[in-house]
Amino acid sequence: MRATAVRRTALAASAAALTLLATACGGTSDADKKDGKDDSGAAGSSSAPKTPAKALTAAELEKATLVQGDVQGRKITKAGPADEVPADGVTVDEEGCLPVAHAMFGVAQKGSVATTKRKVIDEPKTDGKKKSLEDMAEGEVEDAFKDAFNLTSTFVALHSYEGTAGPDAFAALKKAAADCAGGFTATVAGTPTKVTSIAEEKATGGDEAAAWTVTSEEDGDTAPFKLVALRKEATVATFFSFNLAAVGGDVKFEVPAEVVAAQDRKLA
Repeated sequence: MRATAVRRTALAASAAALTLLATACGGTSDADKKDGKDDSGAAGSSSAPKTPAKALTAAELEKATLVQGDVQGRKITKAGPADEVPADGVTVDEEGCLPVAHAMFGVAQKGSVATTKRKVIDEPKTDGKKKSLEDMAEGEVEDAFKDAFNLTSTFVALHSYEGTAGPDAFAALKKAAADCAGGFTATVAGTPTKVTSIAEEKATGGDEAAAWTVTSEEDGDTAPFKLVALRKEATVATFFSFNLAAVGGDVKFEVPAEVVAAQDRKLA
């Protein structure tokens, strides 16, 4: 991986509120009852409640949010002030794409009454063997650097909504992702992030779930992100993941399904 690509992508990730130097997590949900399908077998279809669900209070939402130990092999910390992005701090060149930009930066939609945010980062994998750089062959050094970057960082935001605002926010995000599949540009604090494409992925959990690969570009270098949305009654959780080793296509990383499944269980 070129050093310039690493530098540029790290800057882009920081601008996207992912103060995460990490990448590549995966797995599958073990919640058999939540297979992401409705009665017709269609994955990711809407299943909005017939009556408005009660919004979780700030205390209830905090209790339902991921904490350290909830996901094996991941370090979980609370997001700090530097990770906060106000709704009016995000602008887009295509108005219909705003729900996607908000989800990328963990911003709540209209009707939200409480929010929690977490950063989930893969812990470095070790095989118990330590070898100094001086003792490594050239190929081993390259592999060691790739492994150091091959960690997935996920920014998780939970928003509790009043009335039907939760299902409405989820539906608006799905529509925006479909309408903006060809890309758009989001700007936060004067820093633009160019999204070149949004491709649908598979996701399961909650009352409804959806996922996408969001590809960004800076100075000719592309970087894939994973965006997942999960709704349980009046609460919507979004997950925005980045893997530095995936820049340039050297490493492929998947939707952080184990993180999503763990959050789904706490919301159940």
